[in-house]
Amino acid sequence: MSIKVLGTGFYVPQRVVTNDDLANMVETSDEWITQRVGVRERRVSTDETAADFAIGAAFEALEASGVSVEEIDLIIAASITSETICPTVAGAVQQKIGASCPAFDINSACSGFLFALDTAVSYIMRGNIRNALVIGAERLSKIVNWTDRNTCVIFGDGAGACVVAPGENYLSSVISTEGGDSVLKIPGYSGASPFYKGITEDPFIFMDGQETFKFAVSRIVRDIKYVAEKAGISLDEIDHVVTHQANIRIIEYASKRLKIPMEKFFVNIDKYGNTSAASVPIALAELDRSGRLKRGDNVVMSAFGGGLSSAACIIKW
Repeated sequence: MSIKVLGTGFYVPQRVVTNDDLANMVETSDEWITQRVGVRERRVSTDETAADFAIGAAFEALEASGVSVEEIDLIIAASITSETICPTVAGAVQQKIGASCPAFDINSACSGFLFALDTAVSYIMRGNIRNALVIGAERLSKIVNWTDRNTCVIFGDGAGACVVAPGENYLSSVISTEGGDSVLKIPGYSGASPFYKGITEDPFIFMDGQETFKFAVSRIVRDIKYVAEKAGISLDEIDHVVTHQANIRIIEYASKRLKIPMEKFFVNIDKYGNTSAASVPIALAELDRSGRLKRGDNVVMSAFGGGLSSAACIIKW
């Protein structure tokens, strides 16, 4: 026994920030951002939190799944941008939708949703629960340095979710972490202890672009090959690839190295930018609504991010 996906959903804030808008804030241009990253616009919160996005995505996923709130046995949310350490994003969702079940958050940066999904699979396979709501939600705009043109052009806000239940469709998975903060780092609140004499840093995203690029491509290729072999399917039998939307060139390089046509890769980075843990579930929900998914299709999901972490899985739709 593993799982099957019953329904997907996503939510993004209404405020659209274009590349031209950013060109009025920092030294950049629409042409530079589009060619180097692949982002044309992103959604940015004006008055909503990561939990608010998660709630919106959760309601949509529940409606698509046909599962009632009373039937949800577990909620797991992946986020690095919750407004509060406690309550969690998952806890806020549980209270708002009226569920009565355990709820907790997972933090593995951009790989977080796939870590959360794999955790839900484990609970279901143990027979402890039946229906799980898995969410990735981020308000990255709060941890972006809006004066740094190397990072502020990349990120956006939003959330994606799915409802999963017992089935035989989760064919294989892999999750991994290397540790270290030299490539990607987001300092947290340092506190106000009068006794602490350590280094304090601004709580903004730091990223070594070149090293991130190399890590991302290598992990997408490695992880997808691994889960395909583990599932007993060839790369040619993969129908759709849903990767973390961090940079269009990362996806293009991975496509070439895997020899999987770009037509099989779902891409929406141009509309939303990099939404970290929300990236893969938003893309999956949009693919679900596109009409391109057919029953029995092999769908690969792959992510990479801070930690350094990576994850991938194959689901038969």
